[in-house]
Parts: sequence; C-alpha cells; structure tokens
Amino acid sequence: MKLYDFKHSGNCHKIRMMLAFLNIEYERVDIDLLKKDQLHPDFVKLNPLHKVPVLDDGGVVLRDSAAILIYLARKYGKEEWYPDDPLAMAEIQQWLSFSVNEVFNGLAISRAIIIFKRDMDLDEPRRIAKDALDSMEHRLKDHDWLALDRFTLADLACYPYTALIHEGELSLEAYPAIRAWFKRIEAMPNRAPMRGLPFPN
Repeated sequence: MKLYDFKHSGNCHKIRMMLAFLNIEYERVDIDLLKKDQLHPDFVKLNPLHKVPVLDDGGVVLRDSAAILIYLARKYGKEEWYPDDPLAMAEIQQWLSFSVNEVFNGLAISRAIIIFKRDMDLDEPRRIAKDALDSMEHRLKDHDWLALDRFTLADLACYPYTALIHEGELSLEAYPAIRAWFKRIEAMPNRAPMRGLPFPN
C-alpha cells in the first residue's frame, strides 16, 4: 500500500491516523506541494485534480480523504468505524461533508493563508471557521464525540485542521468542549504524529 502524502496537509494526516489506528503498514510517497510535485505527469496520472492524499492499495487508486477513510474503514476496520445502519451512516456522513466544506474552507484555508503566506483575504475563511467551531462546540458540549457517542470517522475527519487552528492564528478560548474533545483524541493509543499537533504518547 502506498500513500501519496504532503507532511503539512491535514487531509493527508487523517489517512495517516487511520492507517495507524488500523495497524496497516504502508509506503509513504512524499508529494511536496510547495515544489509543485503534484503537477508531475506521473502524479497527474494518479489524480488529475493535482491533490493529495492519494492511496494506492495494490492497484486500487483512490483520491479524496473522505473516500479513502471510508474505503479503509470498510475494508480493513471494524463496523464501528462506518456501520451499515442507515441512520448511523448518515450521522457520520454529515460530519465527513462538514470536514470537507466548513472545516476545510474555514479552518484549513485560514491556516494556509498564514503559514504559506498566500495573498488571499482572511475575512471569509474566518467567518466560515467561526461557524464551524460554533457547530462543533454545540454538538460536543453534550456529547464526547461528533457522531454515535463513540470515536468514528466523523472525529477523525474533523480533528486535524481543527487542532491546527493556532497556525491560522485563531483561538479556542471560547470553545471548552472542543478543547476537551482534543484531549480525548490525543489520549488514544497508536495515534500518528504530525508537526503542529500535540503528541504526548
């Protein structure tokens, strides 16, 4: 199994976390987006969208972090990650969609503008980021996890970019439930490290 990966990408880190939780060995192929590796013809054959992550599982090639998470969960994980029950599946799916919309367009873009010095306006990403944080806080103030009251793909998908918001110069001071959620995730065994994230294990 190969993971085409960029070390600064929260979307890639979701997959690294999933592979670690499932104890799956893999070959990491570095795609340095800052050096435009994503435009190399060999990578474009794998993903014409020029984005990471991309997973190659013995010739099965998948792009998009949410799709890869579902694939790994159902092929190599237990049903608890992504169950067959329609309601449970929908509860998880709404947070997967949230991760690639509100979390990415708010939290991830705010971070990218700061750390990669992109010439973009921060106002709209920060507005989206606040809405995303408010939504997560609303859920987590009465629940330990985002879906099904247990750790699932919902939490894994939303965690990296939320936990990296300090790199986007955003504050979690007003979000105690999100901070407590971080601690539950960070206490889990076999969690993959990433620069910028706490790693006490």
